[in-house]
Amino acid sequence: MRAEPFEISAGSRLPVGAAVADDGVNFCVFSRHATAVSLVIYARAEDTTPLQVVDLDPAVHKTFFFWHVFVAGAQAGLYYTWRVAGPYEPESGLRFDAEQELLDPWARIVSDRLWDRRAQSTGQHGAIRACVAERDGYDWEGDTPLRRDLEESIIYELHVRGFTEHGSSGVQRRGTYAGLMEKIPYLQSLGITDVELLPVFAFDRQDVPDAVAARGLENYWGYSPYAFFAPHPHFAAGADVRSEFRDMVKALHRARIGVILDVVLNHTCEGGAGGVTLCFKGLGNEFFYHLDPSDLSQYRDFTGCGNTINCNHPLVAHLLVQCLEFWVREMHVDGFRLDLASVLSRGEDGEPMQHAPVLWSIEFSRVLSHTHLIAEAWDAAGLHQLGDFPGFRWSEWNGRYRDVARCFIRGDTGMRAEMATRLAGSSDLFGAAGGHPVQSINFVTCHDGFTLYDLLAYSEKHNEANGEDNRDGSDHNFSDNCGVEGVSDDAGIEAVRQRRARNFMLALLLSQGVPMILAGDERLRTQRGNNNAYCQDNDLSWLDWTPSQAADDMFRFTRLAIELRKRHVSLRRRHFIAPPKPGSVPELQWYGAGGSEPDWQAADERVLCFSLAAAAAGEAELFVAFNMDAEQAAIELPVREHGVWRRLADTSLPAGEEILPPERAVPLDRQDYALAADSVAVFERG
Repeated sequence: MRAEPFEISAGSRLPVGAAVADDGVNFCVFSRHATAVSLVIYARAEDTTPLQVVDLDPAVHKTFFFWHVFVAGAQAGLYYTWRVAGPYEPESGLRFDAEQELLDPWARIVSDRLWDRRAQSTGQHGAIRACVAERDGYDWEGDTPLRRDLEESIIYELHVRGFTEHGSSGVQRRGTYAGLMEKIPYLQSLGITDVELLPVFAFDRQDVPDAVAARGLENYWGYSPYAFFAPHPHFAAGADVRSEFRDMVKALHRARIGVILDVVLNHTCEGGAGGVTLCFKGLGNEFFYHLDPSDLSQYRDFTGCGNTINCNHPLVAHLLVQCLEFWVREMHVDGFRLDLASVLSRGEDGEPMQHAPVLWSIEFSRVLSHTHLIAEAWDAAGLHQLGDFPGFRWSEWNGRYRDVARCFIRGDTGMRAEMATRLAGSSDLFGAAGGHPVQSINFVTCHDGFTLYDLLAYSEKHNEANGEDNRDGSDHNFSDNCGVEGVSDDAGIEAVRQRRARNFMLALLLSQGVPMILAGDERLRTQRGNNNAYCQDNDLSWLDWTPSQAADDMFRFTRLAIELRKRHVSLRRRHFIAPPKPGSVPELQWYGAGGSEPDWQAADERVLCFSLAAAAAGEAELFVAFNMDAEQAAIELPVREHGVWRRLADTSLPAGEEILPPERAVPLDRQDYALAADSVAVFERG
């Protein structure tokens, strides 16, 4: 314990946060309506008695609305919080509480060892603390973000903890950034190019409804952030969370795998009027959140999580842009997927803006100029901007692709024409404003909803384990259990499910746009019908690596389908395919089963075929046939002057034959092909 108090001086308003100097640390925080501010310094994260409380004199330690102090002799490794006094007038939007210790919004390292959400919500005071981070001397060994063109990407969405926490994972440091590093050879063998990590910003594991907490469950997915600059501490195997995260990024980059972060900039874990005060409410509640103009004590909730960040307030917008730039500049990530990104288009009045300052600031940032920007182009209050998200650079999660693919492949009528549009890159959504296929992030499954296997094994959600009486999670899944609800011991039913899983995977990887695969789908992972496993930090959510023939077969199929996509530049076009000029061979041509142009108005037709011309020297032409009917179809392949069609894939064939490497492709000795019901086939000609 330090015997003498630290010496203090005025300090500086820049940089905001805690900055280590040779002889001490400068601390700075922003609060416009604060009347008094104190810095509380601790030796350790778990200490209940501070080393020192530094009361700031506004005449010395305040510049504009920034409160700052230089603490001589302070050093990295100390923990600190802020106490901020001011008016408690919820009716005016002000919620100051001088007894509450607050987290620094610019904290780089955090600890929640003493945090108790439910105690804090009942008036007991506890805090999440920031740690003074070392001056940055990390050795990147020449590493930089990969700057891969997005059309070359195959994205793999995973949860850092859930990917390796299961006992079957075979890694030494399960459930951590370091554990993910141990699985890089697996990712390389699968062939994906980028991992998209569910939230890794520090989040409140205790932020779940009371009924869920009563079951001993915690927030698992991480869509409950409180520190936008700090890696989640519970994903670290060691004490140095910042270096471990960077080690993971550097190792992934060495394997030529990019890192995309799923970021939550639309709300925080502080909740609404009945929620907790952890950081932003106690510093600037009146500007940081959208408040109800008719009653400023209440929060406008466009997120379904109790509050909404006021993203286009100048200071908030600055903080959010700084945040993204930080993760690129100092953590070397390659891109972001913004959760409920339509919130960022809402102005301070809550209405959507076509020229939202924060979105354009992100788009025009030089630091982010080569960074992937992916929007979830909707929010929880009905604002749906798919295909119309503000800006030029943004790609978007294509929820319409998901729904149409699910309906078409399960055999619904009337879906053929729209499925063709989705396979061709969704020009109806992205082409009108001069967009490109790369703006469509295509997916069939993601963390939110059924896994691929469950999509084929459950017709209804089964979320009883969540403790919310199965009311949570979507009721609109477009799933089909193939005859039996849940895992079946009927070999015939399981064979149908595995074939349809192959249909989905192949369709995804044959579509223009950018494919995204949910981790574990390549192994037929199940969540036992739970389509909202946000609170299931257990083997229901964790990826089970236990070997099985079905998992091995699906992995092999997915790996070879990825290789097929990588061989064909024609599947990764930067621009939408234009109509053919008179006398020229179409780059893309659609067919029905009989080889003629489809009757797009025939609602009952479930056969869809297309040919895709080569887009690079030495590339083979492709022909793809979907038969989602209940009967076998006689498929007529296009007649060509040169070359022979060779079968690469037929999802109805036995394992080991259902997809082949090019050197094993089977030449056809006739122009027609008998394609089994509920199957997809792919042919090459070169």
